[in-house]
Amino acid sequence: MKLTFQKLREGAVVPAPATKASAGMDLSACITEDVVLPPHEIRIIPTGLSAAPDTDDVMLMLCARSGLACRYGIGLANGVGIIDADYRGEICVALLNQSDKEFVVTAGMRIAQLIVVPIIMPEICTAETLTETERGAGGFGSTGI
Repeated sequence: MKLTFQKLREGAVVPAPATKASAGMDLSACITEDVVLPPHEIRIIPTGLSAAPDTDDVMLMLCARSGLACRYGIGLANGVGIIDADYRGEICVALLNQSDKEFVVTAGMRIAQLIVVPIIMPEICTAETLTETERGAGGFGSTGI
């Protein structure tokens, strides 16, 4: 599978795996001036990149970087971002400051991870009843803590 990136503006950093066993690649902020992220607020940070996988049966998943999350409380506003294989616009990252301290995003800062994930699109069906299972309709916490 090939993933092609287009640099949309100067300063965009094309991601690459850090090691041969890396699951993802770091995306970097493509900004011309620092962005202040106040406590408990969200800012959309551009990467200056668009992407095109050479197949339609994948998605690009955006995940938080563990170092930013653990050390500074910086995560993604939507938990996990999903980029459809046919999207060709700029990849932007909705960062959420979950801490009580201001955080500053600088140009080139690695702000998220990009992971290529295979997609299986099911045939959609309807039925009057579903097959029985041991769990049944047991909801949140029904299997214990």
